[in-house]
Amino acid sequence: MVAVKNQDNREHDIFDSDDYFQEHGGMIASIRAITGKNPKKLFGDTSDPENPKVRDLEDEAKRVFRARVINPKWINSMKRHGYKGAFELASTVDFIFGYDATAQIMEDWMYNELAEKYALELKEFFKENNPWALKDIIERLLEAHERGLWKNPKDEILERLKKTYLELEDYLE
Repeated sequence: MVAVKNQDNREHDIFDSDDYFQEHGGMIASIRAITGKNPKKLFGDTSDPENPKVRDLEDEAKRVFRARVINPKWINSMKRHGYKGAFELASTVDFIFGYDATAQIMEDWMYNELAEKYALELKEFFKENNPWALKDIIERLLEAHERGLWKNPKDEILERLKKTYLELEDYLE
């Protein structure tokens, strides 16, 4: 069995919206629930009709993760927007989590990078601009670990996340 999602533009990517994991991830989760097996997960890119591409969904996730999600230029562009930029960073984490929960596309190194780059390195940015976004990010990362999506987090990162979360709760009260 195959579950395919096609995209005909480059204006968005799979971690830009909940539509992707609701539709494609939902289809993958439904197939897995009904058959007990994971379907082949594919992502079609017809943004250039003369050169259509088909990638494994996991490869597309890694491509987008490296090209945008952990790209310092993109992160800095979000920081320039203060509160709204912090909200967008947190939304990206939500969309990643949703896609992984439905389609099982993330690897531990990706969660480690999200935790380091978003929750830990940007802690002061979030505290100054939108501490609730940081709280949401940490909650999602901890939930990913608790649900077995982030199977082997680095111990130091997990401890720092928990410590930051407790500090943030005090800060928000």
